[in-house]
Amino acid sequence: MENNLNLRRYDIDWIRTIALGVLILYHIGMYYVADWGWHIKSDTTYVWLQDVMVLTNPWRMSLLFFISAVALSLVLKRYHAQDLLLIRSKRLLIPLIFGMFTIVAPQVYVEALSQQLIEPGFLSFWSQYINPKTTLLTKHHSPIGLLTWNHLWFLPYLWLYSAIVIVLHPILLDIANAKWFSNISARSFVILTMTSIVLSWYFLRESYPPSNALVGDWYNHAKYFGAFILGYFFPRHIIWWSKLIEKRRLFLMLAVTSYMFILLDRHGMFASLAEMYKTNDVVKILYGYLFSMNHWGFMFAVVGYAGYWLNRPSPVLRYLNEAILPYYILHQTLIVVFAWWLKPYLFHPIIEFPLLLVSTLAGCAIGFEIVKRVQIFRWLFGLKRSGESDSIKYAFSNSK
Repeated sequence: MENNLNLRRYDIDWIRTIALGVLILYHIGMYYVADWGWHIKSDTTYVWLQDVMVLTNPWRMSLLFFISAVALSLVLKRYHAQDLLLIRSKRLLIPLIFGMFTIVAPQVYVEALSQQLIEPGFLSFWSQYINPKTTLLTKHHSPIGLLTWNHLWFLPYLWLYSAIVIVLHPILLDIANAKWFSNISARSFVILTMTSIVLSWYFLRESYPPSNALVGDWYNHAKYFGAFILGYFFPRHIIWWSKLIEKRRLFLMLAVTSYMFILLDRHGMFASLAEMYKTNDVVKILYGYLFSMNHWGFMFAVVGYAGYWLNRPSPVLRYLNEAILPYYILHQTLIVVFAWWLKPYLFHPIIEFPLLLVSTLAGCAIGFEIVKRVQIFRWLFGLKRSGESDSIKYAFSNSK
């Protein structure tokens, strides 16, 4: 069986970096988009921005799970299961716990301030935020009070999926080494991935809408864990990867076509078809396949174009490989805080948006420069210790 397990894949590093950049832009967009709830909203919002946000909304997190699984698959053969599980736990759970108690707190504080639910005073708020028995903002409580992971939800999901794959690796490896697996064509692989989303769409989407709560989030689990499992198998069959690169234009065309259908449907161009969605299984499955074509089409196009253009090292990439996890942890809090500080100036979004973007990126860069120089911060943000082997740098690491 042919595979990519002994190859360094710089394109995976680039995809991870690009996906984070898209995520930052998306979260800034949430500040300006009309009718979509978020932690804080601009006084000037735009309905048309929804169409832009929908471009990446269905697939951007699936892409992160997919490439995270590719990275895990590339390193599994080099570690004992218990060692790799320990590494993943340190790289994911410690930043999650630290982030929930510290990094996320300003988001909750600013959100409550913007809704005039609390009086100013962050330290007073924080003492209640970390108290699971607090009586503050009881309508907003989870089982652990006000503590929440907000945008850090990706970390517990990634840890859970990684743990499952690490534990089941012997079984999954037997599947990957089976003759029938090596005979699966690229076309069959694409059909399988598309069908996996259609099944989750049909059976789970309405009953279990996305919550990012981990427990009971069955539609998200079906979508994201499905992408994760497929990401595990993906580098173990070189034909699949080469075909995605070869057919990248086709996948982009399919993705754009399905995206245009989604936009037209959102604007009522297929009203009679939409009315049949809940009563006609054929129509529901049709929508499922169009959604799946959008979901996997963009993902496969990104993988294909990255494999064609970006599978090469770069000094920028070396910096971003270590910076990406701190950037991810910090970015949404910085967006919320800077948006709150800029709000009183009543800047038009044409001026405010670039200020918010530059401030967020600068804050992430400064934060990373501090984190990487202080040993305790490196540990809390999921970075390897100074002098530690580069084999696995952090949660989203590639193979070398």
